[in-house]
Amino acid sequence: MAKKKGEGFHSAAGLIRYFDEENEKSPKIPPWAVVAMCIGATVIVTFATWYWPAN
Repeated sequence: MAKKKGEGFHSAAGLIRYFDEENEKSPKIPPWAVVAMCIGATVIVTFATWYWPAN
């Protein structure tokens, strides 16, 4: 079978258009806040497993 050329460009074109448009009304979360939330969630889960051990 012959390969179709240009298939990748057509499939990527929609993604480029989608990510090109930014909504100015959307909330902006700084990267350090995401890292802090991950660390906080880890601390909460670790504390919960220590406080309520599995039987």
